[in-house]
Amino acid sequence: MIKPLVLLSLNLGIALGFNQQAPLRLTAEPAANIQANQISANYEDSPLGFDEQLWGKSGDKVAMLKSIDNSLRYIETPAATKAYQNYVVQGISRDRVKRSLVRFRQLVTTNNSAAELQAAVKKEFAFYQSVGKDNKGTVTFTGYYEPIYQASRKQTAEYKYPIYKLPADFNSWKDPQPERAMLEGTDGLQGATGPMAGNEIFWMKDRFEVILVQIQGSAELNLADGSKTTVGFAGGTNFAYSSIGKELAKDGKVTPSQLTLQGITRYFQDNPKELDVYIPRYKRFIFMKETFKGEAMGSINVPVTPDRSIATDKSMMPPGALALVHTELPYASGRSIQQKLVSRYVLDQDTGSAITGPGRVDYFMGTGKVAGDRAGVTGGPGYLYYLLLKS
Repeated sequence: MIKPLVLLSLNLGIALGFNQQAPLRLTAEPAANIQANQISANYEDSPLGFDEQLWGKSGDKVAMLKSIDNSLRYIETPAATKAYQNYVVQGISRDRVKRSLVRFRQLVTTNNSAAELQAAVKKEFAFYQSVGKDNKGTVTFTGYYEPIYQASRKQTAEYKYPIYKLPADFNSWKDPQPERAMLEGTDGLQGATGPMAGNEIFWMKDRFEVILVQIQGSAELNLADGSKTTVGFAGGTNFAYSSIGKELAKDGKVTPSQLTLQGITRYFQDNPKELDVYIPRYKRFIFMKETFKGEAMGSINVPVTPDRSIATDKSMMPPGALALVHTELPYASGRSIQQKLVSRYVLDQDTGSAITGPGRVDYFMGTGKVAGDRAGVTGGPGYLYYLLLKS
C-alpha cells in the first residue's frame, strides 16, 4: 500500500495528504511539542537540533563545514541537476537544497553555541521527516566505516584472496548475472579460471576481510612493500544485499547478542571452513578500484566525512541535502564504547545495497579500528529529518 506524504502540524494535530509515493513528510513546526511526534521521551534533555558536538570538541565544526562544502560541490554537477529534475517530494528542488546549504553554513560559522544555532535553525528552516519503516517516522540506524587492512599488489602464498576491479566488458554482462560462487568459487580462490581472470588488483590474507571491503565500499590498504593506498566502490552485480550475519543466526550458529561485526568476525576466526558455506550465500559481487590514498567517497562522488555523512536510499532521499539524525550512537570513552543520545546535523552523501526504503540510515563512522568498533555496535531506532529554508 502506498502511503501519502502528510503535512503534520504538531500544535493542531492536522494531517493533510498531498503527494503519493513520497518518503518524507513536512514537520511544519519543529519547535512545538516534540513528544507529540514521538521524537524522544527525553526531549528536554536532548532537544531536536541541539548539536552540542559542533562545539564539544576541537575540529568538529571544521568537519561540518567541509562536509557542507562537499555537498555544495555536488549540487553544481549535472548529476545533481538530473537527480532533482523529477524529485518525488513537492517543494524540494536542487535550488532550495543549495540555498539551504549555503545558509546553514553561514549559521554554523556565525553562531557561537549549540543553543544559538538551534534557535536560528528552528526559525528559518522547515523539517521534512522521513516516514520511516512504519509511517510513524521510525528509522533503523546502522554504522559503516573505512577499514584498514594488510594487502599486496602481488599474489603470494600468504596473500592469496583477490580484490577485483570492474571487468572491461561488465556493461555487456547479460541477465541473469553470475552469482558470487560462479565468479570466485566457493573457496574464493577460483577466480582465475573464469570471467574474473586478469582483473585482480590486490591480494589479501583473510577472505572475510575481502568481504568486509566489499560491504563497507572502501578501505585503506597497508601494502606489503611498505606503501599505502586506498580502494573504493567501482560497481557490482545486480543481486540484492543479503546479510551473512542473519544467515548465521538463522542456522543457529550465533546468538542475537553475537550479531555484531566483532561477533561474526570471531565466529569465522574460530570456524574458518564455514566461510565456504556462508560467503557464497551473499550472491552479489562488488568490484573495487584503487583511489590512491584518497578519502572514502560517497555515492554522489564526494568524500564522506566521519560523523557528518550518512547513506540512504537515493531513489527516495534528496542527495547532498542537509539532514538531522536523532538517535543513540556509540562513542569511544577510554577503552570502552558508550551509547549517547544525539541530535546531529549531517549531509546525505552516500548509499548502499542494504540501505533501502525510507526506514534505513547508515551512519559513517570514519577510518580504522575505533570507527569499526563503533560501527559494529551501531544499530537501533531513531528519526531522520531533512532541513530546507522555509522561504
